[in-house]
Amino acid sequence: MIGRLRFGLAVAVIVAAVDQLAKWAIVTMVRPQGHIPVLPFLDFVLAWNRGVSFGVGNNQGPYNALLFTLLSLVISAVLVAWMAKAGSRVALLGLGLVVGGAVGNAADRLHYGAVVDFLYVHAGSFTWWPAMNLADWAISVGAAFLVFDSLFGNRDSHKNTP
Repeated sequence: MIGRLRFGLAVAVIVAAVDQLAKWAIVTMVRPQGHIPVLPFLDFVLAWNRGVSFGVGNNQGPYNALLFTLLSLVISAVLVAWMAKAGSRVALLGLGLVVGGAVGNAADRLHYGAVVDFLYVHAGSFTWWPAMNLADWAISVGAAFLVFDSLFGNRDSHKNTP
């Protein structure tokens, strides 16, 4: 159990630290509403998300930052408990990515009252996707790893027998 926790928590700490370092760099280099073209499909921007995924709840509610921070920390605690019981490296990696991303975004809410989003992926002038951050990407990739592990991780599971 300790080895599993050590691996999963190490992933979470690395993700949260890299996320916070990237956000610090963006906050200090990009002025609000400005952008820095990086690739033909990627710009760095500075956007503040006071809500959750895709800006849901992105309003000026006085308790949003506190409510969303508490929610993400409770979910992170549940995922760390799951981490202690996870059987595969893929699941541990997925859980570590999700926890690290959640902690990174919670740190933003505590520090700024909003999440710093800065990765703006687009296709030319087709701009349908909201800005994200490294924590959001880690959560998405981590969730994909968890789905993959649940579908293909344990071939000897009783769920795979007729």
